[in-house]
Amino acid sequence: MRTIILGGGVVGVTTAYYLAKAGREVTVVDRHDGVAMETSFANAGLVAPGHSYTWASPKAPKILLKSLFVGGQALRLRLKPDPRMWRWCLQFLRNCTAERSRLNTSRKLRLCLYSQQLLQQLTRTESLAYDQISAGLLYVYRDDASFARGRAAMTVLSDNGLRLQTLSPDEVVAREPALAPGKDGIAGAIFCPSDESGDAHAFTRQLAQRCEALGVKFELGRTVQRLEFSADRVSAALTDNGRLDGDEFVLALGCYAPQIARPLGYRLPVYPVKGYSLTLPVSDGHAPPALGGVDENNLVAWARFGNRLRFTATAEFAGYDTSHSPADFEHMMGVAKKLFPNGADYSRPQYWACLRPMTPEGTPILGRTRHRNFYLNSGHGHMGWTMACGTARIVADVMLGRSPEIDLEGMTLQ
Repeated sequence: MRTIILGGGVVGVTTAYYLAKAGREVTVVDRHDGVAMETSFANAGLVAPGHSYTWASPKAPKILLKSLFVGGQALRLRLKPDPRMWRWCLQFLRNCTAERSRLNTSRKLRLCLYSQQLLQQLTRTESLAYDQISAGLLYVYRDDASFARGRAAMTVLSDNGLRLQTLSPDEVVAREPALAPGKDGIAGAIFCPSDESGDAHAFTRQLAQRCEALGVKFELGRTVQRLEFSADRVSAALTDNGRLDGDEFVLALGCYAPQIARPLGYRLPVYPVKGYSLTLPVSDGHAPPALGGVDENNLVAWARFGNRLRFTATAEFAGYDTSHSPADFEHMMGVAKKLFPNGADYSRPQYWACLRPMTPEGTPILGRTRHRNFYLNSGHGHMGWTMACGTARIVADVMLGRSPEIDLEGMTLQ
């Protein structure tokens, strides 16, 4: 059985792994010369069921509306004459009720917890090293009002079985001494002891090597242009460097999945949300954090990978534009310096921008389609690193005729 996986990010490579372990003949195709070179390349690095909240919440419409007129917002809308953007935004707004937000967050949490368990198993089984830190994550609040809102919001996670702790400023610093210089600006934090961090790019590269040992072929530097299909099946992926025939096809192309799926009759509700990351070198004399976390008021995340410290921020609805300039990182840099004044070498930044494949609900689209040999693993949004192993195993189970281990309600094409 020849399986073609379209997409060589963390989602595509983990899917290849589980299928290869089950005996499938797998080929992964990607337009880049290496794996994990787009959204998986320099993401936040947080494996964070403790941050499973859906972006579509009752407060989101006001934030997006404000972003049209006021700069510096963490969630930004840049309206474009793109019908797909407008259609997606309307679906997003329909999910911004308290009831839908709670339901979608519960579904995300279920998937994230399942996926984290599989990630830990896979890491042990394949002896993967990717600067993993399994000591919890801190979600820091700057004022009493936002801290109170955070404590109220966390009940949807704790009610679904996730263990969370609230910390005073002194307890925050006891957990993370690198935050001591800014303690006066911290009202408290929510700590998730089971959350983790790690370099998704390093993980994916190592897992690709394990895949190759299992016989997986990587067709890199080949752009998928379209699929050849009939009424009920796909026969080939047509690329800029020839065709790839297969018996099964998995669509794991992130933000570019809708373009490939549209000619087959699928209108996938996946739209790009631009994110920015800033990676800084750490050397002797610096005092970087040991734990990752999120500044909830500024929506700036951080994680340490060995001798690197990374900050990520901003959710910008701006179409498929990945361009950036140093000015785009000024707010993030300012927050980073306040959080960790001596955390890294701030004079040597590495800038990056990527596109997160978001669905209006925040949950991915998995499994079968009307074409009997065409499967979806798309729409992971900002949680692709957290969700990758879980969605890969789910899609592999569906393809292999096995029942997935968790309920997929709200996470299929239907």
